[in-house]
Amino acid sequence: MACDPKIANRLKRAEGQIRGILKMMDDDKSCQEIMPQLMAVRSSVDKVMGLVVAENLRHCLDENGAESDEKIEEALKMITKL
Repeated sequence: MACDPKIANRLKRAEGQIRGILKMMDDDKSCQEIMPQLMAVRSSVDKVMGLVVAENLRHCLDENGAESDEKIEEALKMITKL
């Protein structure tokens, strides 16, 4: 699966947030200051997961045949694991 530029940008943003959190921890910031940043990273990763599954599902729906049905079932299983 080729990386969609939108997904890559979101992951790079999350990477930057994580680096910021590490710096906050090195700077002995309080838990109250760090937790919102951690929640933002989690939300960002959740959105990326949704985009990846949606893209996979779109790809599966574009194909025809039994193999497509299997791929759609796999995509649905990924969604339920989210």
